[in-house]
Amino acid sequence: MSSQIDHLLDESRKFPPSAEFVAESIDDPALYERAKADREGFWGEQAREMLHWHKPFTQVLNWSNPPFAKWFDDGDLNVAYNCLDRHVEAGLGDRVAILWEGEPGDERRITYAELTEEVKRTANVLAELGIGHGDRVAIYLPMIPEAVISMLAVARLGAIHSVVFGGYSADSLRSRIDDAGAKVVITADGGYRKGKVSALKPAVDQALSDRHGEGVQQTVEHVLVVQRGGNDVDWDSERDIWWHEAVPAASAEHEALAFPAENPLFILYTSGTTGNPKGILHTSGGYLTQAAYTHKYVFDLHPETDVFWCTADIGWVTGHSYVTYGPLANGATQVMFEGTPDSPHPGRWWEIIEKYGVTIFYTAPTAIRSFMKLGRQIPQKFDLSSLRLLGSVGEPINPEAWMWYREVIGADKTPIVDTWWQTETGAIMVSPLPGITATKPGSAQVPVPGVSIDVTDDDGNKVGNGNGGLLVVTEPWPSMLRGIWGDPDRFKATYWEKFEDKGYYFAGDGARLDEDGDLWLLGRVDDVMNVSGHRLSTTEIESSLVAHESTAEAAVVGAADETTGQAVVAFVIIKQSYLDAHSPEGLVAQLRAWVGEQIGPIARPRDVYIVGELPKTRSGKIMRRLLRDVAEGREVGDTTTLADTLVMSTISQQVK
Repeated sequence: MSSQIDHLLDESRKFPPSAEFVAESIDDPALYERAKADREGFWGEQAREMLHWHKPFTQVLNWSNPPFAKWFDDGDLNVAYNCLDRHVEAGLGDRVAILWEGEPGDERRITYAELTEEVKRTANVLAELGIGHGDRVAIYLPMIPEAVISMLAVARLGAIHSVVFGGYSADSLRSRIDDAGAKVVITADGGYRKGKVSALKPAVDQALSDRHGEGVQQTVEHVLVVQRGGNDVDWDSERDIWWHEAVPAASAEHEALAFPAENPLFILYTSGTTGNPKGILHTSGGYLTQAAYTHKYVFDLHPETDVFWCTADIGWVTGHSYVTYGPLANGATQVMFEGTPDSPHPGRWWEIIEKYGVTIFYTAPTAIRSFMKLGRQIPQKFDLSSLRLLGSVGEPINPEAWMWYREVIGADKTPIVDTWWQTETGAIMVSPLPGITATKPGSAQVPVPGVSIDVTDDDGNKVGNGNGGLLVVTEPWPSMLRGIWGDPDRFKATYWEKFEDKGYYFAGDGARLDEDGDLWLLGRVDDVMNVSGHRLSTTEIESSLVAHESTAEAAVVGAADETTGQAVVAFVIIKQSYLDAHSPEGLVAQLRAWVGEQIGPIARPRDVYIVGELPKTRSGKIMRRLLRDVAEGREVGDTTTLADTLVMSTISQQVK
């Protein structure tokens, strides 16, 4: 089958940065010129500028054994020293590193000096528990400062952390602990979520017990427990240790030893609760270079004055790169929030932006569309005038959601950086630079300087401007994954086999280049539909539906159809403001006709179902395979990774 993806939706609006923004911006067009002239030299320059090297590197890239890259291989550094000690030594110890807000409203202001001391004490505790260079530590925590402290303490010792999202089940946790061979688990009694304490330690206890006849977990020797929720927990006095007893009693003296740049830093699992967990492995020097570089230039960072807020959980790669490592490597001040956007009221995020004077805000399109559904009157109750830059991450953003974000949250003046990257890429790969680029609603636009991206057909031939196909990375990059933990063959087969002859990394995403050469993400290639011989992107049809005045959010899937091969089936959430003013009667026919007018008859949905919610994971991704099950009349598959496991039964009833 051809990999050409038909492009049917046009977007011509452009928003150059204001003269005031450009005048203050650190972004420089010379970045693109330097990167183009000497890509490896450019990355060497960034590594030296961004980081402290205990032993300077002499070779930037070793690509002698593709796809196994080595960046800055003969250099030594300590990741935690780069995020902490060097800022204190530079006289910035009193600068606030983390403005933490708990869901119940409790708060902590942690300076770089205080954070450094906490990390040193925690590193000493872990060392006493036998953690050293190369050992693995599983972290299963809510969004509390101890989560960041734990990651940095593990990194300080040259050990490897595996952060497991606090919403995952005991079985998911067990599979990740087993695969990594973790020696210690760091967890909490519980954390706050939607006004209640969500227990965590019981899941750890279950994960370490005999699960399904597999026997008791073999590698974990200790469990370090933060007291957060105050919920009752079972206690194993030989294995379990309270954080609040051990960490304050430990020495605050700890020297950060240097480790090679290719020393593994973390494993992050991307599979759900079923099947073999896929442990994406990232190392130290290259990863930290690109995380710090992209955090600085994509967000136009002024660390002396900016207050940065990335809303991602540390259980996802966005939380690794743009909550823990990028901001702290750059000496930034950031907000960290424990709870959900709607607890205890639907304006909580906007209240936090007003309270802390957030200047840079980075969140997911799913969240933006949820706010659209609730209506602009909620954010308009708060003073959001501190915001000067907005960012989007996680999936393609519909042009109408982009416009709402700019107009309602950004007062029609803030640039928006729509970023594309993956767990596997480690850091941002495609994004406008806000002080340079005239942004387009819905387009991630251009690779960051130093990154090489293209769109090809199935044979690896470049499709050129105006065409769609497969998104590939054509040259190695510093923060690239170094493998799948314990499975190099799977690493090669999953990411490199398709274009092995050209040495391209295949991301699994469809994309198109517009007439200007700007990149538009079209979603996972698995989500492309084949309707009467036309390959249609779910993203474009969803964008068309969201552009209708009634629609807050939409998900589109292809369902088997005897006549057309596949037919377009849409699941749509209607805005509350529309329901308050209009009758929903006839809306399905309106929406079908609307898509036909906006895109063309070929894209008109066969079925439109109006639903109250969509099936989403806790990170906000829509699970379209479950909607495909409903659309094709099958029994709904595994729902254990959903934020709300009941949503699919509700949708199934609404569809009937």
